[in-house]
Amino acid sequence: MKIKDLEKLDNEGVENLSSKERRRFLQFGLSITGVFLGGSILSLSSARKVQAALSGGNVPMTEFPYSPHYTMVIRENHCIGCELCLEACRSTNKVPAHGYRTTILERSIPVTEEQRRRVFMPILCNHCNHPPCVRVCPTRATYKDETNGIVRMNPDKCIGCKTCMAACPYNARYFNEAIRAIDKCNFCYDTKLKESGGKITACAAACPANVRIFGDLSDPESEAYKLIHAPEKVIWVLRPETDTLPNVFYMNA
Repeated sequence: MKIKDLEKLDNEGVENLSSKERRRFLQFGLSITGVFLGGSILSLSSARKVQAALSGGNVPMTEFPYSPHYTMVIRENHCIGCELCLEACRSTNKVPAHGYRTTILERSIPVTEEQRRRVFMPILCNHCNHPPCVRVCPTRATYKDETNGIVRMNPDKCIGCKTCMAACPYNARYFNEAIRAIDKCNFCYDTKLKESGGKITACAAACPANVRIFGDLSDPESEAYKLIHAPEKVIWVLRPETDTLPNVFYMNA
């Protein structure tokens, strides 16, 4: 089954997305099903079922740019706003009081005329496949790891111009006064992934509600892969209109 054939099955509500964006998501086995919140959130679902139906059950293996291809799935409606993930990130990665590698946004939504419910959304670097921060950095201090796709920082090369901060559509970077360089989430590459063999990040390990699922997008046996490709689930990414192709996905459990 060719990608252009699957493109025809896309929902008509995604006309504001370029054909290139749709093809890239389809290459990851994800089919576009709609756009929410005025185009700011893209709804995705597994394309494997569609592929199987149209190809007589002969579903080709998905190819990924990296191996492992690290990703995180955020089960948004599990988040209770306890901020244990923030504390774990700060202590594990020595994040100063004025900084952050991850944060939690909060909003209040109406349930009835008299009642409202608080909803929490964890935010972190999306480790984009097409990262604007890398593209604008004049010294190449921020770069995409060629082995696993993590967007990383080399503080020795950083001149503190903050261009990458302005380019990031997720506001996921801050200026670390102590080292006079930009800092951000790197999926605990230096502090957790090496010692755990790439299995877990500090925020995911600390979460009591199992909100953050870290895994390998190229491994069909990983929990993250299974959640993203579950046919009955709807998955979305933030700011799809920026064409960053993020590797952090959101869903309701």
